[in-house]
Amino acid sequence: MLTSVQKEILQTLINLYQTSDGKSIKGEDIAEVMNRNPGTIRNQMQSLRSLSLVKGVPGPRGGYKPTIEAYHTLNISVTDNESNVPMFKEGNPVEGVSVAKIEFTSIPNPGECEAAIKVLGSIKELNLGDTVRIGPTPVNNLGIIGEIVGRDDMDNILLLDTTTIRSIPKKTVKEIATLNLVFLNPNDTIKEAALILSEKIIDGAPVIENNKILGILTLTDIVWSLAKSKENLKVKDIMQKDVVTINKNSKVANAVEVMHNKNIGRLILVDDNGIPVGIVTKTDVVNSITNLEDFPIIKVNS
Repeated sequence: MLTSVQKEILQTLINLYQTSDGKSIKGEDIAEVMNRNPGTIRNQMQSLRSLSLVKGVPGPRGGYKPTIEAYHTLNISVTDNESNVPMFKEGNPVEGVSVAKIEFTSIPNPGECEAAIKVLGSIKELNLGDTVRIGPTPVNNLGIIGEIVGRDDMDNILLLDTTTIRSIPKKTVKEIATLNLVFLNPNDTIKEAALILSEKIIDGAPVIENNKILGILTLTDIVWSLAKSKENLKVKDIMQKDVVTINKNSKVANAVEVMHNKNIGRLILVDDNGIPVGIVTKTDVVNSITNLEDFPIIKVNS
């Protein structure tokens, strides 16, 4: 069983090591962060080395490095292909900080959802009342927004009162997209295009000829042409030529990122040969995130 001082030293060592690019950490650096005497750190390091939690690196550039056992002792998971899970405060990334573990502590309580966030890196600049955003996490693309309501500097844990939890499914875009693609011909009249969009109850469609995407036409474009008394023009005359596509096997998270960065509401799906095969919209994405069909209804006996 480690003492509180030993745990704090070990956590500080891991925090510093995370941002050192694999370099060893000097005892003086640990002492400075902890505001303790360097001699105290050196004495405690001898005990931590005997427990195989720390290894010493000799030489002028030497110091200390945490062992795998150190991570396990502090309940920090380590993988060979480690991904950084960022944290943001006021929209800006918190430098030198990565989230190691997220545990929801009060899910059964109605009206409450607190999360304990295990952090790698210093949390001293994060204060009670701060609102932070965490994520996305790898694989599940989990994102959390919440207010810091507790802080444990010894174990490097933040307690969040969560306000938003989102997880983007691990599906491909072709699994949520409309694959029966409705498209327009470049020589269609404005009236013909309006009729097609109206009958299919959609607000936009790609303009395709010989399996090649030439552009995209939306109801906004049609309204503009009518307002300008240009209803006699062809689709090719008023279509938007800047069309954004995405491979049908891309993940939904990739579609979300592209839509956000491009500030658009739809993407055209293409196969590996660039042939259009479908369309995915923001509505499709939102439905995939909020759909509860995969969750069983559990009846509780009263």
